[in-house]
Amino acid sequence: MGNKLYVGNLPYSVGDSDLEQAFGQFGTVTSAKVMMERETGRSKGFGFVEMGSDAEAQAAINGMNGQPLGGRGVVVNEARPMEARPPRSGGYGGGGGGGGGPTGGRDGGFRSPYGSGPRGGGRDGGGRGGS
Repeated sequence: MGNKLYVGNLPYSVGDSDLEQAFGQFGTVTSAKVMMERETGRSKGFGFVEMGSDAEAQAAINGMNGQPLGGRGVVVNEARPMEARPPRSGGYGGGGGGGGGPTGGRDGGFRSPYGSGPRGGGRDGGGRGGS
């Protein structure tokens, strides 16, 4: 077991110092950080606490999991490494194509009413039966 803990279900009012104070009764708190939204600066409702030793971390899990902090019962368990996620499409500089339609996904699978694309038949008289 590691000494870094995940603390979830935090009310927005709880800050770093509140975490440090609450977990300090179980040993040395090396660090305590509530994760914040980048744009708004508001709490994401979870954070991480690093204890001085594995034994202190286990004591903190046993003592704090389900206990109220700022009026809500918090979830405390061993922090796990963040799983590698595939890059998200969209946003700034993001790709993200459509589905595999008749044009290979370039237009999201919708055919143009003017027949542009691999099947031909546009307004210029091309395609079937043109003279």
